[in-house]
Amino acid sequence: MRFVPVKSAEQLAVQAVHRIRTRLVADRVRLVNQVRGLLGEHGIVVAKDIGNLRRALAGLGDNEDRALNPMVRALMGELREELTELDARIVGYDRKIRELYRNSEICQRLGKVEGIGPVTATALIAAVGDRSSFKNGRQFAAWLGLVPKQRSSGGRARLFGISKRGDRYLRTLLIHGARAALGRVRDKQDPRSLWLGKMRQRRHPNVVAVALANKNARIAWSLLTSDNVYDASLSVGAA
Repeated sequence: MRFVPVKSAEQLAVQAVHRIRTRLVADRVRLVNQVRGLLGEHGIVVAKDIGNLRRALAGLGDNEDRALNPMVRALMGELREELTELDARIVGYDRKIRELYRNSEICQRLGKVEGIGPVTATALIAAVGDRSSFKNGRQFAAWLGLVPKQRSSGGRARLFGISKRGDRYLRTLLIHGARAALGRVRDKQDPRSLWLGKMRQRRHPNVVAVALANKNARIAWSLLTSDNVYDASLSVGAA
């Protein structure tokens, strides 16, 4: 396993933006879960979706005849204001990330890969200090924990699920991006989409998403270590 060396001040600054944004998103998730739980205790069940919760909180102020304690109603108003403040702060950090993305040529080249957007591209640039730290794309994917664990002996190769080692944040971004990309390949006829379509017919969707994330990581390493421009027609054969 090869490890990424010390990062530059610019990379640490970009990582700081990502880490603060991640903490704010986690705070919002905890707040949403708490509000749903409190409302559920009073007989108001809100379906899982932050949009449903926002509409439910907005409706509490308009519908005064609900069987809801006045104190709880006031508390929900305070939590609604807190949620609005978190939304605004997250939007601000998203704006910072988009600005970093627009000002970086390599980020824009990475962003052309299906499944890699501004957040993932800037996180990759911030995490990979020296581009020569990895011998090939597989080493980079292994550092991200996107390759199978091996328990091989006696000439018999045994492969298990992905190792999940390395940078969890980058691995999560790549897998979520791969899932989003899979939802847009149904009616496409390019080689990459056909490859994904055939894999989806015989493997679980989660396996396909991880396989695509692995491939995207290797493509990203190739783009990071060269001045090449992403070519989707060659991505199926990318190692």
